Amino acid sequence: MTAVVEENTVLEFKGRMLMMTVLQLKNLDANLLHQDVSQRLDSAAQWLQDAPVVIDIGPEVDADPVALMAAVDTLRGLGVNLVALARNPNIDNDTASMVGLGTLSLAGGRDIPRRQEPEPQADPAEVPTATQRVDTLVIEQPVRSGQQVYSRGDLIVLAPVSTGAELMAEGNIHIYNNLRGRAMAGVRGDTSARIFCQQLNAELVSIAGHYRVAEDLPEAHRNQPVHLSLQGEAMHFTALK
Repeated sequence: MTAVVEENTVLEFKGRMLMMTVLQLKNLDANLLHQDVSQRLDSAAQWLQDAPVVIDIGPEVDADPVALMAAVDTLRGLGVNLVALARNPNIDNDTASMVGLGTLSLAGGRDIPRRQEPEPQADPAEVPTATQRVDTLVIEQPVRSGQQVYSRGDLIVLAPVSTGAELMAEGNIHIYNNLRGRAMAGVRGDTSARIFCQQLNAELVSIAGHYRVAEDLPEAHRNQPVHLSLQGEAMHFTALK
């Protein structure tokens, strides 16, 4: 007779890729931090306000423990979701523990530029060709990793969106190709905004601050045409025929 032993465990380690926002501090002055960060958070999308944040103190900054503690307290008071300090020669584990944070290496990470509005680029060859019609922005070339496109109205993309690319629109987003990057519709809080996608393989999709990351996308809709909308606070996925 073969004995079957059922093993009960209280925990399980899982590998998972998580996205974090890196807040690089070039000054630890608590008053300046409060003024600058509070202004930025006022105009940020809700998902960004809730995102886990790693503090990266520049090498030129004197990481005085007292000033660091004041800076961390200021950020926490503003509701910033602090999770760790980036490791550098001036920050040791004892200093991180003193402010109630762990340390995290940023080596191997990829910087994704973030800005609220699109800015003119010096090299047009590096930027998708766009045609603006009223409140709709039309993108005709691939959106590559590290690029960010913002529309004050609807956004239409006719080409692939690579991993690490970011689409943001105050209205709807239409992607008539493969979405591998991030798509955020209704970034100013429009809960009626929608995302239409020909091939859903996204790192993140978000509507009015309600978001799903890659691991949470429904298997039935991966790599398929799909329409995303909000029903209450839940994101709803509907197959496109």
